[in-house]
Amino acid sequence: MFEVEPSPAARRGPKPKPDTRNNLVQAGLRMFHTGGYAATGIQGIVESVGVPKGSFYNHFASKEAFGVEVIDAYFARNQDKLRTMLCDADVAPLVRLEAYFDDRIEAFRAAGFVKGCLLGNISAEVADHSALVREHLVKHFGSWSGFFETCLAQAQEEGVIGDQLPAALLARFVLNSWEGALLRMRAEKSDAPLIEFKQVVFGRLLA
Repeated sequence: MFEVEPSPAARRGPKPKPDTRNNLVQAGLRMFHTGGYAATGIQGIVESVGVPKGSFYNHFASKEAFGVEVIDAYFARNQDKLRTMLCDADVAPLVRLEAYFDDRIEAFRAAGFVKGCLLGNISAEVADHSALVREHLVKHFGSWSGFFETCLAQAQEEGVIGDQLPAALLARFVLNSWEGALLRMRAEKSDAPLIEFKQVVFGRLLA
């Protein structure tokens, strides 16, 4: 399943270079997103960075531990966009929420409807097999839906949408629906599932 942690003897050697760790994580991020977790081997990762395989184990106890850091890096990279687009109090809450999805849809169009969301991809591949990975996925999905919740709670407070359902529940449903739409997008190589997502969410659910 996951690679066994090397013995202490395997960890002896030169002191790790600080930038090597980040370079490995960034390489893992690209390769996991493009080829998937299972299909990406440690050897390929270290070769892409130009370091020996032993350098990997100077920084990470296992592929599982490495995968967690890649997940964390992926969410951290996207968190600034979430904060910038969804926390601007000068913009109406549903306007900024819809603008966020419009931005993402345009990005997927430009990329040719490939890759999707790394959190969703890793969930499908690894969540059943690793409690550690699952823990980090749950945390990041929770943070992500929390940004949506902020917008939806404000919209409810302003009377723009009803409050029959808690904002937190609505936010989770929107995120779950978006993740499903991304899977269909990749299968169909089309933006139709994303457009349909918007039609239902903004045309009906939040109308």
